[in-house]
Amino acid sequence: MKFLQKCSKLLSDYTALFVIAVAIVTFFAHSLMSWVNFSLFFDFVGNKFTNQSLIIGIIMFTMGLTLTAEDFKILAARPFDICIGACAQYLIMPFLAYTLTKVLNLSPAIALGLILVGCCPGGVSSNIMSYLCGGDVAFSVGMTTVSTLLSPVMTPIMVSLLAHGAKISIHGFPMFVSILETVLLPIAVGFYLNHKFGQHKVFKELQSVMPGIAVIGLACVVGGVVSSQGENFFTSGVVVFVAVFLHNSLGYALGYLAGKLAGMNVKKKRTISIEVGMQNAGLATNLVTTTAQFAALPQAAIICAVSCVWHSISGTLIAALFAQMDKRSVSVKNKSTQTEF
Repeated sequence: MKFLQKCSKLLSDYTALFVIAVAIVTFFAHSLMSWVNFSLFFDFVGNKFTNQSLIIGIIMFTMGLTLTAEDFKILAARPFDICIGACAQYLIMPFLAYTLTKVLNLSPAIALGLILVGCCPGGVSSNIMSYLCGGDVAFSVGMTTVSTLLSPVMTPIMVSLLAHGAKISIHGFPMFVSILETVLLPIAVGFYLNHKFGQHKVFKELQSVMPGIAVIGLACVVGGVVSSQGENFFTSGVVVFVAVFLHNSLGYALGYLAGKLAGMNVKKKRTISIEVGMQNAGLATNLVTTTAQFAALPQAAIICAVSCVWHSISGTLIAALFAQMDKRSVSVKNKSTQTEF
């Protein structure tokens, strides 16, 4: 068990390097991660359940193992935070995407793809990053859930508004079922087990291994996207990467600013920053590749796929930055204490 705990800590400390390494290797050897996209079955509402869905469920389960009843009591006591988060999600990223399409003079297809990414809800990866950087996991899960539940209405409305009348058909009930299967149910099971066995020594040791499992799962999700879309990444030029980088980076900065203006504590500011900056680009990729109206716009799918990979990589980088800041703060406090004595 100690060996596994050391491995877990190593992966947590070097999440960014591990995810980037997997992405690079998969780019040159697509078949290594093709299994991630393998379809397992279709559920009762027609959602495709793949190995990627299973991996995301496992990641969410590890998150649930960290949650306590007290976390949700605190969350319920401040619904204002969730409201601020949802508003930031559907105002900052959509309008930021629209602004970038004008400033960078993007082609219609690339512009539509970026706007679609901006109008999607927060991704489940943001929960992982909040978990790894010492953010407010319950707040992150709450924001992801609310923004995703609003997405059947908000995503098509915002895309139609910003993309000159483009219409996207999103069926609310299948999406809700998908959220239950891959996010809410695994988290609920993890939360229940933590509530039931959280004081047991063996259970606490197992909890200490979970961050490493979450990192491995995240790397597999990124590898799966690179496996399916990687060969198309460089066919649209540098502008795609510039647009994705600016959209994502400014999203982190403006999300943090929104938290600061709302008077949130450090944990919540970090959480809202990551939640706003990291979109569910996987949903955008799925929409753009399965909706008939996008069939003639392959470049829209490429920028969505690039966003999916980069958001995960940048998320690990900013989570590592926040975690490093905490380590330095603790180190400074320890030195200060030693000096006093």
